[in-house]
Amino acid sequence: MNPLDILFVIAGLALLILGGEALVRSASTIAFRAGISPLVVGLIVVSSATSAPELAVSVGAVLNGEPNLAVGNVIGSNIANILLILGVAAVLSPLVIKKQLIKFDMPIMLGISLLLLLVSLDGVLSFFDGALLFGVVAIHGIASVTIGKREPAQSVVEADSEAHTNKPTSLWLALGLLLLGIGILVLGSQLLVVGAVNIATALGVSSLVIGLTVVAIGTSLPELATAIVAIRKGETDMAVGNIVGSNIFNIGLVLGIPAMIFGAGIPIANAVIAIDLPLMLAASVALLPIAFTGLVVARWEGAAFLVLYVAYTAYLVLDSTGHDAAVGFNGVMLGFVLPLLAISLVAFTSFEFGVLRERKQNQRKHKF
Repeated sequence: MNPLDILFVIAGLALLILGGEALVRSASTIAFRAGISPLVVGLIVVSSATSAPELAVSVGAVLNGEPNLAVGNVIGSNIANILLILGVAAVLSPLVIKKQLIKFDMPIMLGISLLLLLVSLDGVLSFFDGALLFGVVAIHGIASVTIGKREPAQSVVEADSEAHTNKPTSLWLALGLLLLGIGILVLGSQLLVVGAVNIATALGVSSLVIGLTVVAIGTSLPELATAIVAIRKGETDMAVGNIVGSNIFNIGLVLGIPAMIFGAGIPIANAVIAIDLPLMLAASVALLPIAFTGLVVARWEGAAFLVLYVAYTAYLVLDSTGHDAAVGFNGVMLGFVLPLLAISLVAFTSFEFGVLRERKQNQRKHKF
């Protein structure tokens, strides 16, 4: 193992944190100046920016004849965004969910995830498939901006004068900071991925597993950096919107564009169709009842996501190394953990529905 790879990882992490700070500051200013909510900026501007590392990695992987790395990067990033990034963010601070996100954006995320699974069943992501996925992202972006213009939400920064004074007052300065933040994020993610891939390769792990784990986590760190900065500034709607928007962009742009550029399409491995794509879809589905039942992702829900991500990563590592425990671990996942998760979701959903019902009854009593 080359010590230089460890330095690449450390430098990449530092640049990701710096880039995330620049992104949130500039995006919040753009939202304030344009009169649209931070949620929409998180869904469109910040999400497309934080998906830049995934796009760079995926195009480079296809050019270098590593399509498994490109596919694993996107699917792994989407799984990591929900279970890992959103889980960490929720543990740090409960995440408030806006109704627009629940009624419109989360269903779009779920729909495009299902669409990716369906178009991948033939084992290849063709030009038409890529164009179809890209079209969904384009429609979502136009609709989000339109909705955001109709309902300009008050930025949290307006309520926090200290935070507002720390933000750039010029729109051009904010745009410049945005571009700088994107550049820093791309550079940081590239350093991190190069170092991490070299370390993983030295350990004998396959390119698909590297894409699903090491590269996915590395290219998802901009979302983590952005979410942490947004939470620290009190803009949790931007943090959640960034995760949802990033997942949509990852599928529609990061996979859609390479599929359209390269005429032969992108091959999809059978293991991805059988295991990883359904798990990505399941992670999206799991987020919906949590968001619907309380308009918030609580700390315990974030912790549950983290446990599931650790279990998924452990399975990938055991399976890739041919460890005997992988077979038993797979049985445990399918026969115990997943049913337990389903029962837990139903139980907690029922509980939270009861809490909401009681709260509404109390509100009605206070009215009279």
